[in-house]
Formats: sequence, structure tokens, C-alpha cells
Amino acid sequence: MSIRLYKSYTPGTRNRALSAFSEITKSKPEKTLIRKNQRNKGRNNRGVITISHRGGGHKRLYRLIDFRRNKYGVEGTVASIEYDPNRNARIALINYSDGEKRYILHPKNLNVGDTIFAGPEAPLSVGNSLPLEQIPLGTSIHNIELIPNKGGQIVRSAGTSAKILAKENNYITLRLPSKEIRLVRKECFATIGEVGNNDAFLVQSGKAGRTRWLGKRPTVRGSVMNPCDHPHGGGEGRTPIGRSRPVTPWGKPALGMKTRKTKKLSDAYILRRRS
Repeated sequence: MSIRLYKSYTPGTRNRALSAFSEITKSKPEKTLIRKNQRNKGRNNRGVITISHRGGGHKRLYRLIDFRRNKYGVEGTVASIEYDPNRNARIALINYSDGEKRYILHPKNLNVGDTIFAGPEAPLSVGNSLPLEQIPLGTSIHNIELIPNKGGQIVRSAGTSAKILAKENNYITLRLPSKEIRLVRKECFATIGEVGNNDAFLVQSGKAGRTRWLGKRPTVRGSVMNPCDHPHGGGEGRTPIGRSRPVTPWGKPALGMKTRKTKKLSDAYILRRRS
């Protein structure tokens, strides 16, 4: 991927840095692999806002992504690389030899015309999916399962990859992109390589309107609100928040407060917490 920089022709282009979309080979998605996607705009089942600053934005069709990669032993050919509005990574359309078509996350350096495989006997090449016990130490992997046969759940964002550090008994030690070191069952599948579009973090909208197209609404600091709207609000001019520590709009501690459950079952598999 490459980033397209703009000159300051207008205020909206002054700080704009967008994807050049140079790797995209097809503009319209496969019709059999899309579904309607009614987003909740930050509301719960009662219509109450539970997540702030969401709403509006352009309509999106959901692309059905194959996170399980369970076409064992069937050869697949990369037909196209496409844009997906629901994630920052690109997706690749795979045509399998038995006639089926599926989308997968596009790994870096996987090109149109390349072949991929999945299964315990698959070769060690980019885009192939294998059990962790079959992948050598030090290999970069993504789309990793946490529960066998459930499908990849972690390391799916653009430009991310995990590394295999050790193998012992029935567990594989992984270093995740967050620097967390964790144990995963050896039967879990993972895809070899790094997720593509690794320059996604450099993208800058350049103007508020473009951010609104993505479904993001304006964010306002609590200290500039009225006291009826936020615990930090009120006062004359720029005043301190009036509390011993920052809190959320509902009075719970914020900014550094640990919110993970203290007795979570997966704690036993985490060897080192993320930094």
C-alpha cells in the first residue's frame, strides 16, 4: 500500500493523507458474498445511546469473510484484491478449484494469481492456513484462532502479525502485536504472513466531513460541558475538574483504571500482560 499526500490547495487538503488504493484490482464486490448491514449507531436494543460519538455515515454492505479457512486440501487462486468498508485491511477474493468463492483477509505480498491452501499438509507460504503445531518458530502469523474450529479472532487488523516463540506440550506461546505473550492450543489454526495495508495508520481525513462519512460524530471534552451533562463540567472559565481523578460521564474512574475482570478464565493463558 502507498499513501497519497495532498498539497494545501484548500483547508481540507492541508493535512490530508489518504490511501492510494494502488493494490485494489476490482471495484465492485462479489454479489454472492455480500449481505445487508444495519448498523446500530451506538444504540442498544432499547434505542438508548450506549456508545457515544457514533451515527450517520455512508451505507455499507457487509462482506462475508472466511475466518475459519476450513477448505482443507482444496487449491484456491487469488482472483482479486478489494476494498472492505468494514475494516482497515483489504480482502482477497479466492476462487477454489471446486467452484466455490470466498473472501479472506489479504496478507502482505499475496498477489492476484497466487495459489493458497489450508490444512495440516499445506506448504509454508504466505496466505496458507495451518495448525499452530505445524508452523515453525519465529514465523509471522495472523487471523489466529483462540478456540479450535471457531475461526480466527485475533490479529486481523491492517499491518499486524504475531510471532511464535515456543512450543511446549499442548500449547504454543505467541507474542501478539500488543506485546502480550499468551498460550494458545496447538490445534488452533493461523494464517502465515502479515496482514496487508500496513500504512493504514498513516491515514488522515483532513477535514471533519470526511470523518462524518465514516460514521464518527464529533467528540466534546467533558470540561467544556455543563455540570448536568458531565462531572467535569461547570465553573467559570477554564477550571479544574474538581475531583481527585478523571471520571466518565457516569462517575466511574477513567484514564488508567483497569476494567478487565480480575478472575477471568483466560488469565491462566496470559504469561505477560500487554504493555
